[in-house]
Amino acid sequence: MQAVILAAGESSRFWPLNYQHKSLLKIMGRPLICYLLDELKKAGIKEIVIVQRPERDIEKELKNYSYEIDYVVQPEPKGMGDALWQAKPILKGPFIVLNAEIVNCQSIIKDLIRRYQKGAPKAIIVGQKTKTPQLFGMLKLEGKRVLGIVEKPKPGREPSNIKTVVIDLLTPEFFLTYEKVPKEQYDFEKALSAYARKVETEVLVVKGKEEEGPSFLKYPHQLFAIERFLLSRFLVPKISKTTKISPKAIIEGQVFIGENTTVFENAVIKGPCYIGDNCLIGSHSLVRENVNLENNVVIGASAEVTRSVFQEGSPTRSGFFGSTHSGYFGDSIIGSNCHFGSGVITANFRLDEKNILITVKNRKIDTGSPRLGVIVGRNSYFGLHSSTMPGVFIGSDCIIGPGTIVFKNVPDNSKVITKFQTQILKSKKT
Repeated sequence: MQAVILAAGESSRFWPLNYQHKSLLKIMGRPLICYLLDELKKAGIKEIVIVQRPERDIEKELKNYSYEIDYVVQPEPKGMGDALWQAKPILKGPFIVLNAEIVNCQSIIKDLIRRYQKGAPKAIIVGQKTKTPQLFGMLKLEGKRVLGIVEKPKPGREPSNIKTVVIDLLTPEFFLTYEKVPKEQYDFEKALSAYARKVETEVLVVKGKEEEGPSFLKYPHQLFAIERFLLSRFLVPKISKTTKISPKAIIEGQVFIGENTTVFENAVIKGPCYIGDNCLIGSHSLVRENVNLENNVVIGASAEVTRSVFQEGSPTRSGFFGSTHSGYFGDSIIGSNCHFGSGVITANFRLDEKNILITVKNRKIDTGSPRLGVIVGRNSYFGLHSSTMPGVFIGSDCIIGPGTIVFKNVPDNSKVITKFQTQILKSKKT
């Protein structure tokens, strides 16, 4: 049995964190795709094919890890069907195809293989109950038999309440069907529907709550659920020998602190928390509850960080890219090498206590949660006393001026400043 991991898409709905493939985001010092590779290995899958982008970012990152993988490249982002087609020449028999960010699939893979070995149908599609069918490909079923897939059905037209989770066991016969399907965004789903009508295909329904099922990473805020799962399952409390901790600091609960990290006096760390290598936790700061800080991140004096993910920073002569001064960072995701001046506030809760709405590709999406802070790409700078409203996305290589309040998404390579600052800039030009 081979596994094909799809890691080639441009992930436009994952902006502003799509500056690299989303499976390369790190939690507890490891890219998400590494957790998937471990799951496949434990399930008995030894032959793995990864379909990646022309940048070969997956291949470059995984050189640091001991995995035996065959890599193929999808030249252009033409969808899942085209990505899978690139792997066709090296597939020898039945295979499992899945997305790269699924970090909790070991038991599902084992079940798939067990059912196949017992003489189950040639194809098996993994599904799960959902309360939001309009966001997914929904299965048309007759008992356990799959009759087709309806992509993002309108309310009232759902063929069932079972969504696909992109873990499918198929045979090379699938490619004969795919060749005949018109090539478009959802040609994989259409080919899978046609394939299911020709080849006996069953559904394997994952039990349990939807949020506890196979991880799903279409929008950036969905990273929080994956972080919580990984922290609960893999976080091992440890304080490295090279860590310098003030006797006046307080550390409680499940906490991991990496090499050469410094924790200053009166800092408080309450787990579950992961703090990587070469980090700095300033005096009187508070780091609490599901926080993930990758290497080279500085949390300044009197800052508070809660339920947030910080990607890696980069040490420089003048300090760190990947640092905060005083301020509040709640329910936020910060890309690599971002810098925050003193007094930055990320608002994460609406006054009316309603769910946070985000804007993705000019469409409003209900996150299903009343709490969400800011999500930032990489290499962005925030001036002192700037702030962001709940659910705002800020791109890569941006500058947010001092005292600025950001109410809506900011595109990559943008500068946001106040009217007062604009007047000063104009006067300097004249």
